[in-house]
This record gives sequence, C-alpha cells and structure tokens, in this order.
Amino acid sequence: MTTTNGNKKILDLKRWEFCTPAPANTAAGVCMASSNLRKQLQLYLVNATTAYLYSPEEDGYVQLPSPALGGTFGAGAVARSVNWSVGTSVGSLALTATAGSTTTITTNQTLARDLRGFHVHFLAGTNAGKVKEIASNTIGSNGVITFTEAEGAAFDNTSQYRLLTPRWFVVNAGTAGAATWKFYDYATNTWTAAAQNPANGATDGRLVIPGTYYNGSSFEYFASGTATGGTGTTLQNSGKAWTTNQWTNYQVIITGGTGAGQVRTITANDATSITVATWGTNPSTDSTYVITGNDDHIYWLGNGAVTLYRYNLGANTWTTLSPGVARGGAPGAGMSASFASKVTDSSWTNENAIINGRRIYSFRGGGVATLDYYDIPSNAWTNAITYSPATETFTTGSKYIYTGNYIYIQKEATGRWFRYSIPESNMEGWTTMLYTQGAAVVGDTAFDVDYVDGATTIKYLYMIINTGAVVLRMMVI
Repeated sequence: MTTTNGNKKILDLKRWEFCTPAPANTAAGVCMASSNLRKQLQLYLVNATTAYLYSPEEDGYVQLPSPALGGTFGAGAVARSVNWSVGTSVGSLALTATAGSTTTITTNQTLARDLRGFHVHFLAGTNAGKVKEIASNTIGSNGVITFTEAEGAAFDNTSQYRLLTPRWFVVNAGTAGAATWKFYDYATNTWTAAAQNPANGATDGRLVIPGTYYNGSSFEYFASGTATGGTGTTLQNSGKAWTTNQWTNYQVIITGGTGAGQVRTITANDATSITVATWGTNPSTDSTYVITGNDDHIYWLGNGAVTLYRYNLGANTWTTLSPGVARGGAPGAGMSASFASKVTDSSWTNENAIINGRRIYSFRGGGVATLDYYDIPSNAWTNAITYSPATETFTTGSKYIYTGNYIYIQKEATGRWFRYSIPESNMEGWTTMLYTQGAAVVGDTAFDVDYVDGATTIKYLYMIINTGAVVLRMMVI
C-alpha cells in the first residue's frame, strides 16, 4: 500500500525526534556531507584522522579508514558528495572494462563492498549510453560487476564507464598542502589525494557541486530532446528557443542514438544549438540528450574572502574564477552556499529562460543578514538580494539545508529555525528546537533525507547540535 502523508499545517505541529547520537561531539570544522544516491549515506568528518558513514536507513554509524588529511583541522574544513565515481583514479571521467559479457564487466578496480542497487553509466565503446543496475559484484581486485538485465551485445575492453556510486570530497583547514584535498570513494573504500587546493581553509567555507544524479530510472535534467543535427562542437535542435548562453557551464549527456554516452560541459548556446569543446562522435538526428547540472565541477567559496574557486574532476585542476561582478563582501563564520536546482515556480522551470541550475545562494554569515547569489552561466554575483524581513543575522553555529523552494536555517546555537523561500524572496520563522545546545561552533552539521514510496516523498531534516552529539530530525509538513 502506497504511503500517504496526511499531516496538515496548524492541525499537526512540527516535532523534533531523537536519533542515534553521533559517535563524536561537534567542534570547529566538524561537518556532515550528504549523498542523495541510493541509501542516502552521510559522511561525518570528525577530524583529520577520523570519519564515519551514517546510514539513515539503519540510523547507525560505521567508522571509515583514516582520512589522514594534511593541514590543521578546524574551522574551514568542509566536505561534499559527488554522484559518480572512477574508483581510485584521479583526473579521469571514465574507467575502461578489461572484459565483459552480455551481463557483466570486469573492472580494473579493487571493489571493497557490495554495490547492488547502484548503477553503472557507459560513456563510450560497446553499449555506450546504457545505464545498468548492479545485481551483484565480486569483492577484491579486478572486481566483476553483474547487471540485473542482459544487453544484446557483450560488454568488452572498449566499454568505458563510470560508477554511479558516491565519492565525498574533503578540503581540510589550515595551510594548503599535498593532502588537504582528498576524496573518499565508497566503492573501493579508499581515501585518495587530488590536486592541492589553491588557498588555505580558514574561518568557514562551503563546497558546492552543481551536479545531477541518476534517480534509478533517468538522470535528473533541466531540458531534453532529440537533436536535429550536429557538428564537431555543436548539438542542434531547431525546435528550441533558448536564451543566448543560458546553458553555459551546464552539462549535456547524449542518452541514445549517435554519440550515445558522451558527457560534455556546455561552453555556449544560441536559440537552437549548444556548443561544447569537441565531440568524439558528432550528434545526428537520432541523438537523444538531456541537459543537466555539471557534475564535473566543484565550487569552493568562503574562508573570509570573496575569491571563488572551481575544481574540475575530469582534469584534476583548480581554476580561480574572476566574476564579471565581484562579490560585495567577504563571507564570515556561519556562511552558506546552496545550489538552487529544484524550485517549482514556473519562472524558474521555463526551459527558454531557465533559472533552475544557474544560481548558488550564499548568506554571508559573519553576523549580518546579507544574502548574495552567484550566477554560474554569466560568472557574476548579484549582491545583497532584497528579501523580507532581512533582520535576522547569522554567524558561528548556523546550519543550512537546501530543499527545492526553500533554504532552512538554524540561527547559531539558539535552536531557532527559519525558512527562506527562494522564489518569493521571503524569510519566515519555521520552528524552534528546544534541546539545549553547547557553544556555537563553525561546521555545517544539518542535512535532509527523503522517504520515497512511489509518487510520495516525505522529507526529513536532521541536525547535530552545536558542541554535542545529540542528533534530532523533523518531518517537513
């Protein structure tokens, strides 16, 4: 029987309920990073040598191998999840199978755990464009993955793929060094160092991934269609009426037909075509595509500076961005950063003038109420957004959760929560968590989890209190 949520505002009060306590108290830099893939696992980073995975399904924690982070752990440490993996490889968008059959691939990775229910996306070679559900896999070196359904053609050593399993990227606080930027890979149970971050982590910071994910049946997308043509650098769709360059820095995935499996960053667009750096195989009139958030990019902002950085996963490189309009002020302790991608207002979802997927909203923190947003396609800040009533200020200890139309905010260690409506530019009181918290500390330890049953989605917001291990959650009514 399908679940229904019969709770009604006013009739039913919001209530916080206790969960399993965290295995360590929050302190400066301690943070939680969510994965919205299967199981919705959460990385709980405690210090430079200790991290856990929290399972909302089981309400329990398990300790991970030591991150062995460089730097000095504290305010400025931050983590974020990416929705695809190439195992222990660095600076790569795909792995290549070493062998296969109609139902299996042999990897060159040492798989460390059972991955059933997750998926594999094929980017090139035999069966390019296919997304296959994992039925089982062997544990150990050269892991063999078996799929739930067979393909007509056998996978082989030309099949290039990525695992649609989580990776958590972490930047440590303190002086940037060789091991201050690392990632934990779920499939291989390993920590790997990536290109050194370009600045020191300090004060407070956020990582933002404007990516997409595979929800079990399709990629989340902002637009889709069938090409009417293509060249070495373009995909054309004569039936569209897009605004010039609205898709810059989004991503296009060829889901079927000629060129299937290719994933590219969009560098420009006009009314009827998108431009990429280069295709391996030019799209044609049978090429189906989706336009998604760019899961090859991670933005890093904060740390008491207006400077904005972007990491490219496929190239393992950092870029210091130079926005055409600079941020109006440096964010301080208690800042935020939320990628607005699921606003339901029609002005945001209009494909010909898309707003969803464009903006990173960021409260400046530091004891002020100022809210700015960064526009990804135009590489420019809009400063000091007008909203009402812009009187509540936020600093150390504030927590943020983005969900669709709203950003939920706890003010410092007060337990007072607010809800900022993105399409309405309106702030309202939401609830108060009455459990006493300890001293306010920098580090975002709030997250959301969805219960999904068919067409029903019930959202829960979780928080770990300031300077403590108490975990509470509330159903969103």
